[in-house]
Amino acid sequence: MALALIGCTSANGPAAMEPTAPVVVDQRAAEDAVIADIVSRMSLERKVAQLIQPQINSFTAEDMERYRFGSYLNGGNGGPYGDEFAEGPEWLRLADEMWDASTRPLEGDEPVIPTMWGTDAVHGHTNVVRATIFPHNIALGATHDPNLVRLIGAATATEIEVTGIDWNFSPTVAVARDDRWGRTYESYSEDPRLVARMGAALVEGLQGKPGDEDWLRRGRVVATAKHFFGDGGTAQGVDQGEVKGDIAALKAIHAVPYPAAIDAGVQSIMASFNSINGKKMHGHKELLDDYLRGELGFDGLVVGDWNGHGQVAGCTVTDCAQAINAGLDIYMVPDDWKGLMDTLTAQVGDGTVSMARIDEAVSRVLRVKYRAGLLDENALKPSARPNAGEWEKLGFAPHRAVAREAVAKSQVILKNDGVLPIKDGADILVAGKAADSIAQASGGWTLTWQGGGELTNANFPGATSIWAGIEEAASAAGGSATYAPDGNYADEPDVAIVVFGEEPYAEFAGDRKNLAFPDEEGLNLLRKFDAAGIPTVAVFLSGRPLWMNREMNASNAFVASWLPGSEGAGVADILFGKREATGKLSFSWPATCEGNPLNGPEGALFAFGYGRSLDDASPTPMLDENCAALTEGAAADWYVNGRLADGVLANTATGKLDNLRGTAGGITATGLDRNAQEDARQIRFAPGASFDLQQQGGSSGIGYRIAYEVLERPTAPVVMRVGGETVDITHQLSVAAGKGWREMIVTEACAADLGPSIGFASQGAFTMRIGTVVREEFAQGTDCSF
Repeated sequence: MALALIGCTSANGPAAMEPTAPVVVDQRAAEDAVIADIVSRMSLERKVAQLIQPQINSFTAEDMERYRFGSYLNGGNGGPYGDEFAEGPEWLRLADEMWDASTRPLEGDEPVIPTMWGTDAVHGHTNVVRATIFPHNIALGATHDPNLVRLIGAATATEIEVTGIDWNFSPTVAVARDDRWGRTYESYSEDPRLVARMGAALVEGLQGKPGDEDWLRRGRVVATAKHFFGDGGTAQGVDQGEVKGDIAALKAIHAVPYPAAIDAGVQSIMASFNSINGKKMHGHKELLDDYLRGELGFDGLVVGDWNGHGQVAGCTVTDCAQAINAGLDIYMVPDDWKGLMDTLTAQVGDGTVSMARIDEAVSRVLRVKYRAGLLDENALKPSARPNAGEWEKLGFAPHRAVAREAVAKSQVILKNDGVLPIKDGADILVAGKAADSIAQASGGWTLTWQGGGELTNANFPGATSIWAGIEEAASAAGGSATYAPDGNYADEPDVAIVVFGEEPYAEFAGDRKNLAFPDEEGLNLLRKFDAAGIPTVAVFLSGRPLWMNREMNASNAFVASWLPGSEGAGVADILFGKREATGKLSFSWPATCEGNPLNGPEGALFAFGYGRSLDDASPTPMLDENCAALTEGAAADWYVNGRLADGVLANTATGKLDNLRGTAGGITATGLDRNAQEDARQIRFAPGASFDLQQQGGSSGIGYRIAYEVLERPTAPVVMRVGGETVDITHQLSVAAGKGWREMIVTEACAADLGPSIGFASQGAFTMRIGTVVREEFAQGTDCSF
């Protein structure tokens, strides 16, 4: 097999080359020479293929052999051969299959270049059954312990190597500044300096330290800092939304983690979905190229996010020269890879994209492969590498021990009147369905993209639920523990532990309009025990700080447990005092529920850095339980769900569509099953068409809450008409496209005239779906949101 580079291997695999970053002059010159030689012998088709990254469910090994993709990925819901719950051997088998296909000899002098596989192992290698599930980043931020994070990176890299994968799309170094964002739990902190320390530590854990013998070699994988940049700063915390402000001020917050990651040797940086002052990052040359490459000195590769290039102005998923010209090196194009390859090849031919830019991008991809040893002459296929196929290292006992330590160090005690630590010999009742749910304790990005759902503890062999950890600790302390999810008991316990919290979610599915927590399972249990005079400990699972005043008032102790993962015994280690409580908030905790950005002591119930030790039993005053978001009444006189008000077609004399069904005036409205049979409508606009929803006898000054869905981005302007005003919502609907059902809030913040009708008009062909439409009076100052 004639690979692109001539080198040698050691007994531990492809590890003979000295690490090359930071690179001394002679090493860099040699690296440049080798890469230039490879590029000079590549055809245009092979060059373009190095820049295309499809997902495993959309291509075959035959496609790999034919096209020679430079890399590929598994999505959050993707697994080998269509099985997202495939066991480790199947992952390794696919890795070998793709390696073999990518390294079969080519005709003539054209170099053979191995592919590499990328995965989202964001809190352990959690796409794979039996892997260790570490706490999510928000919990690790509460440890304030970079050395621990470095150990987690090393353990994760080893487990990734077991399955033959090369590249991890981690760490997320977002600085989350609005906790309504659905990815807040992927952020270490609201403080950019803490994020920088933690992110750099994870890079070093995954890749090793530059200059060390194992850098990017045995027990290490390629890391990715993401998402560059501003992902945690979008207006109202809308995922993939708009970041606005002075660019220098934005850099001073959101770009801070990247120099630290670059200094740590990170080899890949992922472009962000969001816009900066109206310009999508996937097409932002000033930031992707001039700033990241020029000012910050990054010399690795820039990879796109899932079809993110398709959101650039003027682009589609299969046609986006703007992205590569702006500095993107690899298009993550999960399914439409063939169309994009054809288009990009043609664009080089007609000069839209220069050959020099293609060569530059290919060289960056090859540089990372060179440093990772993939281009050595005797580079080993995945199953022959160190750690590969050593299945005992998936969920390896030493890794689980690190995870348990991380769980314990991340627990933040916000309230304790002396009930903690739980006394030896106590009879304990554990309540709440989350207590025995490893899936809920693990959150999103766990076996499936969104996590939770139909997952049960049987999907997590070797893991320990919070309940199991408490049961073991109680027995070891000479007491007993009983699990009753509904809180019922025959004999009154000495103490009750209530475990409750957010259901799992990932990305935009987790976006919220406020920080109220409407699920009252935990609250009702706490109040039940409080009324019976039973001391209670609240263990709250969440991906962000939430307004918990009611629950804190009803409990004797309150622990922010975040999303601890597979080692629930770490929670018990704190509750029973087996370890000191050292966790401190890395996010400010809200005093009120509205959800406005909170990044400092003003408006915080507990400030950044707060966390009690177990011997701190100082009293917590009773907290205000008023929350407008929980008490706002919705007028039930106008909504869809089978009783939609008439749709009045404003641009035609044909009158109306009764119950918004039928076709008239360029509008076609059909019934759609959302939660029940035809409880929603799908509305297709012909170019220039519009419709209005009219409430009979409605009053002004009351806003709108609308459940809606957009399947594909609008290709022409779309406006919303409220009363006598017109509001352009093209950008907001573009952000909403493909994200499932969302909620639109229309208040005086964007439309001063809130009359009894609301309508939509599109200049181009467009389709949207509408579920419920509710007239509602919102708290003063409530923002419009989409």
